[in-house]
Amino acid sequence: MAGHLSDKSGASALVATSFTLVSVPFLYLYRFYGNMSFVVNVVLMMACGFCVNGPYALITTAVSADLGTHESLAGNAKALATVTAIIDGMGSIGAAIGPMLTGYISEQGGFDGVFVMLYTAALLAGLLLVRLCIKELQTLKADRKLGMRVSSGVQLTAKGAQAVV
Repeated sequence: MAGHLSDKSGASALVATSFTLVSVPFLYLYRFYGNMSFVVNVVLMMACGFCVNGPYALITTAVSADLGTHESLAGNAKALATVTAIIDGMGSIGAAIGPMLTGYISEQGGFDGVFVMLYTAALLAGLLLVRLCIKELQTLKADRKLGMRVSSGVQLTAKGAQAVV
């Protein structure tokens, strides 16, 4: 869903940030209502995963491809591979540190502390993406004034978006 929205809007940073920030209320709901029933647990866990995995998929694919094709890299395939490896490597470091940190925090203060860590991580990730969102909004606004198309093939005009076939 995040990839589809990103493709249609041409605004991957806005989509990733939105999904990341929306994950916080779902995590909160999961913490306090996830134990009501099996169905509620599954639905809330899926909502959390949906909101967290969407930005992850965008960042590891679309953003790394965008960075790898930046004009400063001059189409260098090795540079694209390096950028992708750095992004994937950071994800791997997070995957290694996260469980260790979760264990430590849960031993010290219980699972309330773990959820605070998750809220904080999601909010920090959202805040780190704000600069890209501002830049993306400026680009979309300028493109809209000029009546330009975004990458999805949607024609941006002063009256709104129109699909171009």
